[in-house]
Amino acid sequence: MPVTDVAHDLDALTLTITADFAAPVDRVWRVYEDPRQLERVWGPPTYPATFVDHDLTPGGRMNYYLTSPEGEHHYAYWDITHVQAPTGFGFRDGFALDDTFTPNPAMPQSTQEIALTEADGATRATFVSTYASAEDLQTVLAMGVVEGASSAINQIDDLLAA
Repeated sequence: MPVTDVAHDLDALTLTITADFAAPVDRVWRVYEDPRQLERVWGPPTYPATFVDHDLTPGGRMNYYLTSPEGEHHYAYWDITHVQAPTGFGFRDGFALDDTFTPNPAMPQSTQEIALTEADGATRATFVSTYASAEDLQTVLAMGVVEGASSAINQIDDLLAA
């Protein structure tokens, strides 16, 4: 499994997931650059993602939804803050109210950093989520973000091998 470490720090308000992939950085980067590849790995296996908008540029927006096994859609968005291809990018990640992708003020928003580094011809990916409060971090932990994100990230190996 690619996920090698998961740590949350209530004092620093962070959740950090580390994963190792047996592919070069450029290949892992292409997963995020291509919405059709990203759809195959962003949501957990039972909640596949569909990217409606995909603008991986500073100031760009990526709108998507996850589809539950019952067919319900759960809407979310990324507001891209910076991109340093092929080694990473940052974004504000939030839940949306509906298919208009209007931010849901009742749900936590986070700042995300994805960093890709070369490690012996392979790639180490570090995913750091920072929340506004310990309560926000605890809310997403209770929602199963560790399990959901880990199962999503663990799908990347199969995509890279294809």
